Amino acid sequence: MNKKNFLSIAKDVINLEVEALQNLKKNLNKSFNEAVFQIANCQSKVILCGVGKSGLIASKIAATLASVGTPSFNLMASEASHGDLGMISKKDILILISNSGETVELKNIIQYAKRNKNLLIGIVSRKDSILYKASDIKLLTPKAKEAEGIVPTASTTSQLALGDSLAIASMKYKKFGKMDFKKLHPAGSLGAQLKTVEDIMISGEKIPFVNENLKMSKALKILSQKKLGFLVVLNKNKETIGIVTDGQIRRISQKNSNFQLLPVKDIMTKKPFSINKDELAAKALTLMNSKKITSLVVTKKGKSKTTIGVIHIHTILQSNIL
Repeated sequence: MNKKNFLSIAKDVINLEVEALQNLKKNLNKSFNEAVFQIANCQSKVILCGVGKSGLIASKIAATLASVGTPSFNLMASEASHGDLGMISKKDILILISNSGETVELKNIIQYAKRNKNLLIGIVSRKDSILYKASDIKLLTPKAKEAEGIVPTASTTSQLALGDSLAIASMKYKKFGKMDFKKLHPAGSLGAQLKTVEDIMISGEKIPFVNENLKMSKALKILSQKKLGFLVVLNKNKETIGIVTDGQIRRISQKNSNFQLLPVKDIMTKKPFSINKDELAAKALTLMNSKKITSLVVTKKGKSKTTIGVIHIHTILQSNIL
């Protein structure tokens, strides 16, 4: 086969899947709304199950639901009839996924759900199937043309897209936001990008505070002790009124050999850039880059003149926030 023909095969497969998704989009109805409402208000767990390729899709949807605040797991259909039905409690919601809706392994699960009065959501492509008829909420995926007429491709893409849609819609319904997402993703790149300023700021005695009237000779000692390369200047009311950086000190020392006799307020930059503690650390990095600075004072809502922490660009970069 000529190499250039592979591209045409890829395009054909993708076109089949795009067509399946377009049909799925057209066929969404009120059943989807009801499924979202039930999932979002579930008082126990959402259990997903499928067989073969649909089982793999079920596993992915369960992981997505769990990651956005809905306790979920995947039940292996082949193991369900050998004891794993015991994983299902009476308040659980079952989502069964099957293209044909006639898969033998699902029948025992359907019967168990009916006996225990579990809410059953079926994702299926055939209205005349056992799964469709048994489901309390029926999510119909339009029959799709598969690659080469036999390989599960377009059908599983539709199942996955429908599952993702359920997860995002239920997340929105529950008002599950970025900070909630961060709690469930503390590690990896996602966790890093969702860290707040408060998560990584320098606070307490480590903040290099100095009074505005302190002589620079003494301020330099504090600068050396704190090892942050800047000082936060306070007035008599403990309000932040300025900042002094080591760069400023180097420049003033070249112009005035007696600068150490000056009070801090004569050297400082007034009204330093600040950021709220609840902002994402990534936003702090963006602000630093745009203003061409390396540090920010940190405040909290309603107290913009009070510094509760400081954040340095090195701290952000060490936290793998880019």
